[in-house]
Amino acid sequence: MLPSRTGFLPEAFADINAALQKHHLATTFSWQDVAQRYRRSRVGAFWLTINMGVMIGALGFVFGTLFRTPMQEYLPYICVSLIFWGFIASAISEGCTTFVGAEGIILQVRMPLFTHVLRTLYRNAIILGHNILIYPLVLLAVGRMPTWQVFLAVPGFLVLSLNLLWIMLILAVLCARYRDMTQVMQNLLQVMMYLTPIMWMPRTLPEGISQRLLDLNPFYHLISVVRDPLLGELPFATSWIACIVFAVAGWTVALLLFGRYRHRIPYWL
Repeated sequence: MLPSRTGFLPEAFADINAALQKHHLATTFSWQDVAQRYRRSRVGAFWLTINMGVMIGALGFVFGTLFRTPMQEYLPYICVSLIFWGFIASAISEGCTTFVGAEGIILQVRMPLFTHVLRTLYRNAIILGHNILIYPLVLLAVGRMPTWQVFLAVPGFLVLSLNLLWIMLILAVLCARYRDMTQVMQNLLQVMMYLTPIMWMPRTLPEGISQRLLDLNPFYHLISVVRDPLLGELPFATSWIACIVFAVAGWTVALLLFGRYRHRIPYWL
């Protein structure tokens, strides 16, 4: 028997709270996922770092030349942009298949469903930890030194992760019911990569409506709160405010959706 409407939110909170208390389960699963993916490989997950490094070098040279931007400025920019966009896009894309991919566990083991969302985020955070090693090497290569603003990337990353969790939770529920949503999100992420300043800089946009449209791009604000400190800049207050508003509004919707359909997820699988 499904709970009453007033019981949806408490059950959602209870599931998330239980998953956070047993966060070691998500951590263990995520490490196993990475280890299994690169089992019997001498380099292991650092193949991702090597691939990312090659892409940063190639795109940095090509687009830095096209945009006529000094390599000392452009190479760190595209390095941080690609690393964190890869984290964002991969977390959202894999978030779509979080419950579907964990079908066997969900149907056989009694476990908080939010554990699988944490598992997906942790797995991508581990890969991010490998890729971020490229950042100091790029700074060394272009002769730049990190500034004190780099410490602001820590709260920026926490805000980014908080927003990614509600996005992943909503998509995990929707994609468990509507499997075609996964393809829709992958196409949308591809489009958003070109609409978000990843390979191009915001200052290259002409003044006027283009700048205002950029401010309406949520991914621009999500990546700015982490990227700007790593580049020695202070994030705009509007980006911080936007990310906090996204988190509050997003978690409200996510809790309502998760609480309402949590009991139906195993049947959809």
